[in-house]
Amino acid sequence: MKKLAVSISLAGALALPGLVQARPVTLTTQLQGYGGNGAYLAFYVTDANGQYKKTLWVAGKKAKYYKNLRDWARGSGLKASEFDGVSGASVGSGRALKVTVELADALIDAGYEIRVDSAVEDQRDNPADVRVPLTTNGAGKPVTGRGYIKSFTYAM
Repeated sequence: MKKLAVSISLAGALALPGLVQARPVTLTTQLQGYGGNGAYLAFYVTDANGQYKKTLWVAGKKAKYYKNLRDWARGSGLKASEFDGVSGASVGSGRALKVTVELADALIDAGYEIRVDSAVEDQRDNPADVRVPLTTNGAGKPVTGRGYIKSFTYAM
């Protein structure tokens, strides 16, 4: 019985560092005043080659509109497992969205990017409305979007 307890303790000690190698990252997005329905946004991580790696957050409840977030939709394959538990309401014109997500430390300062696709019903879709390197130095520095996003920042 003692050997089992020691083995379990040792296994837990070895696994613990893997559990603490992530940190909360707050994503803050301010939308332009564009006049129209709420915007759908997909926040995701890509590697140094621009390949999709992970969904961080999806704003917009109706999954039928997710296909309009083209780059994210292609990368995620629109699999429900990619956005279950990481989605919320769409964001209105001129409004802000602030969400906190968990990001593995291994993604920071390693050539990864945070990208945000945006779409509004009956208006233009914006793949990679925001593209920002995921670096310690970039944290807190606002980035201007190319479409509906007025500004985007992330904080660690």
